[in-house]
Amino acid sequence: MVDTLVIGGNGFLGSHVVDALAHRGHAVAAFDRFGALRPQYTAPGVTEISGDFLNAADVRAAVADRDVVLHFLSTTDPASAEDDPTLDIRTNIMSSVQLFEACADAGVGQVVFASTGGAIYGDQDLSVFREEDLTVPVSPYAIGKQAIEGYLRYFRRKRGLSSTVFRISNPYGPRQNPAKRQGVIPIFLRRLAEGLPLTVFGDGSMVRDYMYVEDMAEMVADAVTRGTRRDLYNLGSGVGTSLTELLGCIAEATGLEPEVRHAPTPSTFVDHVTLDTSRFTGEFGTRPTTPLTEGIRRTWDEIREIG
Repeated sequence: MVDTLVIGGNGFLGSHVVDALAHRGHAVAAFDRFGALRPQYTAPGVTEISGDFLNAADVRAAVADRDVVLHFLSTTDPASAEDDPTLDIRTNIMSSVQLFEACADAGVGQVVFASTGGAIYGDQDLSVFREEDLTVPVSPYAIGKQAIEGYLRYFRRKRGLSSTVFRISNPYGPRQNPAKRQGVIPIFLRRLAEGLPLTVFGDGSMVRDYMYVEDMAEMVADAVTRGTRRDLYNLGSGVGTSLTELLGCIAEATGLEPEVRHAPTPSTFVDHVTLDTSRFTGEFGTRPTTPLTEGIRRTWDEIREIG
């Protein structure tokens, strides 16, 4: 049994990781700004730690005596980081560095960081991206993730803090907030439920690697349980899907034909992202198993249930 702490444990990604770790028998604590919010995770026996990621004292208290700390919290999303790049620097990057410093001081065995595989590689003439490929992020959100990865390398070299980075493609699924400006699948499904048109950037040929969130959590939990040999892994489905193809999956999963409007592609959007996950699957054997249409159907069911 591993004593784990999930920073952002009540968020979209973090809550699923909490469940996956708890189901494997690990001692799990979830750190987040709970307040009046009920836990999104469903596993029993999880320790709830209400705290502020921007408060260094809260973070230091939370990481004490942990074997593994999983950093799955972001203070920004791609849209808010682009609205104000300094916000990402002042909150996300700075607080992540404070977290790593606290972990090093506390003797934490390993830090696991959820980076982005959807944007960090940038626009390159490659059909599939491997971990060894150049990173040329062009959006503030992805630039910030790259900076945090760099600080983990610093703490590994300077303080001996063991760490693993997961570059996660485009996760989607239940518990994803469709009111946020991140995640095209929940945004499309919410608008469809409200009878609104869907906005497609460009001509529909933009490609992304969509991965059902529970598959992602299983991969992370397997890595924590068995231990990693490398410090960087791509996590994704390994399959590229264009926006046009995605619309077809949505129509099949919901039984509704969406009304589509086209808009110019934002200058900081990359044209195509598909991740090579052979490093991870070769080591652990775990791979995504949920077909895109089935995952969309499950997400659609939750959105309709919530109303």
